Order: sequence, then structure tokens, then C-alpha cells
Amino acid sequence: MHQKDLRAPDIIIGADTIVTIEGLILEKPVDKQDAYRMLSRLNGKEHSVFTGVAIIHCFSQDGQLDVEISQFYEETVVMFSQLSEELLWEYIHSGEPMDKAGGYGIQALGGMLVESIHGDFLNVVGFPLNHFCKKLAELYFPPGAVGLRRVKHDSIPTVDTFENLSEEEGAGQDDGGAQAQGTQDTGHDRTAKNLPPFPTGLLELISGFQASKALFTACNLKVFDLLQREAPLKAVDIASKIATSERGTGRLLDVCVALGLLQKTERGYSNSDLAALYLLSDGEFSLRGFIELNDKHTWAAFTHLESAIREGSSRDHRAVGDKAGGLLQDSCPGRDARLCFMRAKHGLAKLTARHVATALDLSPFSSACHLGGCTGALALELAREYPRLKVTVFDLPEVIEHVTCFQSSGPHTEQVSFVPGDFFKDSLPEADLYVLSGILHDWPDEKVHRLLSRISGSCKPGGGLLVAEVALDEDPRAARPGLLRSLSRLLQTQGGERSLVKSRQLLQLHGFRDVQVARTRDVLNVVLGTRPAT
Repeated sequence: MHQKDLRAPDIIIGADTIVTIEGLILEKPVDKQDAYRMLSRLNGKEHSVFTGVAIIHCFSQDGQLDVEISQFYEETVVMFSQLSEELLWEYIHSGEPMDKAGGYGIQALGGMLVESIHGDFLNVVGFPLNHFCKKLAELYFPPGAVGLRRVKHDSIPTVDTFENLSEEEGAGQDDGGAQAQGTQDTGHDRTAKNLPPFPTGLLELISGFQASKALFTACNLKVFDLLQREAPLKAVDIASKIATSERGTGRLLDVCVALGLLQKTERGYSNSDLAALYLLSDGEFSLRGFIELNDKHTWAAFTHLESAIREGSSRDHRAVGDKAGGLLQDSCPGRDARLCFMRAKHGLAKLTARHVATALDLSPFSSACHLGGCTGALALELAREYPRLKVTVFDLPEVIEHVTCFQSSGPHTEQVSFVPGDFFKDSLPEADLYVLSGILHDWPDEKVHRLLSRISGSCKPGGGLLVAEVALDEDPRAARPGLLRSLSRLLQTQGGERSLVKSRQLLQLHGFRDVQVARTRDVLNVVLGTRPAT
């Protein structure tokens, strides 16, 4: 061991930690909304935590400063539980996420978000202590005759010098034996240290359709409905009850466990909280209709994505007519398919209606008309939030004839009425406030301008227009839901998602002023404009 130069530190340690998911790097959040976007992206999924470490050993030899370099990285895979909106916001309001990569700290309150980890816990905290100690032992007691290369300096190197140490270490040496040893070390480094991070997120993305199809199949076989009634059940008993093979059923059930949809114990399989809430046929917040729509219609449409990208539109939807139900009739012809579409709209509306109804203050309005309101889920939520508000749902006759299948009894239902009609052709019902939720993205700009012009012409002075849509966020990572839906619109309609700036401009262009914008906790953004009072 050489005597250390008193001017130099014994060891310099540099380390940094990042969180990655689906190929994206999550840094520290800039505000609470950014923290929510990060945690929502991690919610119910696996992600990786990487820490890169560099160790610089400084010592003196022959009156000159010498250094030895060791560097490595550690990966830990972390699985987040499926967490409620309320729990996420409780954690965000604690302030803990604001100085943490990825928006959480596993060593404190953030530990309640984590279901499991694979790898070094301390790596997630911020420093892989076990790996570091092993490298430190190698630095002071190198195995055999193989050592780290040394670079001589007259004084403590500058920061720039440290950044270029790896390049200096790679330079050839006068001793032929050392050069041969260098070649051997390079091969070792490629296999142990310098390989790129394992692309877990990318591989999951490539095979992601398999998980979707497994979910669709379990729903079609009514696995979740069965387990809600009779759980826990063994795979052989489930297979017998749903008339499937034991071998195939066991594999499907285990996949559902891995996806967080089922739980497995020695007694058998049972529904997870997530499945019990969203995957039952008769659940209050059931998404079975949305799953059915994706399985039977959207899945098939996306097989034509390449040709739609090449040609700019889907061959089946180049001539969307003037009827307000163009998407409904073209994508879902027939009574059964129409009901499938309505179930999908109803399930999504039940999840988002509360957020839309409370995003902005609508108390100045005494009557509202929800254009294309389908089953009336949002209309009922508006009535609950504003007991003096009378709400009219205006939709196609073939939609209105089925709304009784979705109606629930109880207070505020008398505030909601249904009127059949086509908002492109028929006179619009009178109202102080017109509502469009998930409508404008179905139509190209020409049709959108035509519809907004009709609404503006029917809107009284002081009246308003409320628009709720999935907006294209400026941050491409946060904009992912809107961008994917735009691809879906390319395949099924002539429309697409629009940015918040574009939505604001549309309302202003058609005479609406004092435009307000609100971001809800889900994927929707709400815009409210009012007509100037005369």
C-alpha cells in the first residue's frame, strides 16, 4: 500500500440514482402535478431503479499523485401496488415526493406504495451499499495479479480530468504484457460492467398485447364473476365451472395473478381488489363494456394501423357522414354492438363524471344540455353536484331507446331528461349551459367548427359551453394517453385529440369569452367558456 499524498483525499465517491419505466427516465418532480403524473405512471406497474457509482482511489507514488478507478451500476426492480387516487394525493400532499427521483422515497412514507422489490433495497434508497463494499474490497485487495490501471498526476486532478479518466485508462502501455492484459480486461468489462441496461420496459411494451388479451379472455370466460361468487377456487374447479381445460385455465389464472388481477393462496384463486372494483359484469364502476369494445372492435381496427399511417386515414372511415352518430354506427353497427359501445361509454363516464362535474364552478347555470350524453352518467353527476340544475341529455334516437338499461333509481334522477335528436341537424334544446364530453375528438376540424357554430347560435348571452376531452400535453410522456387515442381516432374516425391551447382557441373563435381551463385527476381536461352578456 503506497503512502497517500496529504493533498489528496483517500477515496472519492460519486453516485446518482434514476427511476426508469417503459424506457423513460423519471427525475425529481417540479411540482405536485408533475409528482402525480410520475406516480400515476408507476401505479400498479414494475419499474427499475438504477444507481451508477464511481470510486476514485487517490494515493502517492514516487512523489506523484496516482489514482485507481472503479465504476459500476446496480439495478433494482420495484413493483408498485395498485393505489387509489386519494392515497396518491395524500402522499403527494405530504411533500415527500418533491425531492425524490421518481416522486417517492421507499425508506419513508413512500414505502407504503411498494408491493415488492427484486434486488437491493438500499439501491432504491439511493446507494447500493453491498455492491459498493465488494468493489471497495476489490480496490484495496485486487484478486490475483490483475489490478486497475494507474494514471499519474502532479496534483489533484480537476473535475474535467476525472471525467476523462476512463479514456486515459484505455490508452496502450509500453509493456507488451500489460497491453495483452488490457485486452483481456476489456473483454471482462463488456461482460460484467459496460453492457447496456436490460430493456425491461421495452420488452414489456413489445409483448404488452399478450397481457391485454389475457385480460380480455378472462373477462369473456367470466372468471372474475365466478370468483366473486365462490372464491377461493382451485384451477381444476374453475376449469370445470367455465368449461375449459385445466392446463390452459391454470396458465391464464397465473398470468392474472402476475398482472395483479387475482390473488393466489394454498386454498386457491380469488379476485384482487382491482378486479372486484372494475372487472365484474354488474359492478358499479365496471369497465367490462370498455374491455369488450377494445376486444371486439378496437383490437381489430389496430391490425390496420400500418395502412392507416401510410394513407392518412382508415379505409373504412374516410367518409364519416353528417350524422352525429357516425362513429357509433360505423364502428358498432347493429343493436348488440351499439349496446357494447354504450356500455363502454357508460363505464368510462362513471369514472370521470365526478371530476368533470366539480372541475369548475357551474353554479351560475340553472339548466344544461349534454350533447351526445349517451346514458346520462355525467348528467346525473351534474344534477347531484348542483341540485337546482335541470339537465337534458340530447342523443340519437337509437341511443335514447336503450338508456333505461343503464338508469338507476334514486335522488336527482328527476332532474335529468332525455331528448332524441341529431346535434348536426336538429334544433338544440334550450339551455344555459351546453356540455360536450368526449365528443369533439371524434370529428375533423370542419365538423367541429360546424357543431360549435350551432351551439354558439343557440347559446343565450351569459350562457356557457363546457368541453371535456383528453388533451395533448406538452410533455410527450404525460401526453401518452392522448397520443394513443389519436391513433385510435385515425383508425375509427376522422378526428383526433387536441391540445388545451387548441381547445381554448376553438371556444374563443366561436364567441365564447372568459375561457377557464382545469386539469382533472384523470386523463380529462375541462374547458369552460361563456357568451358575453348583452
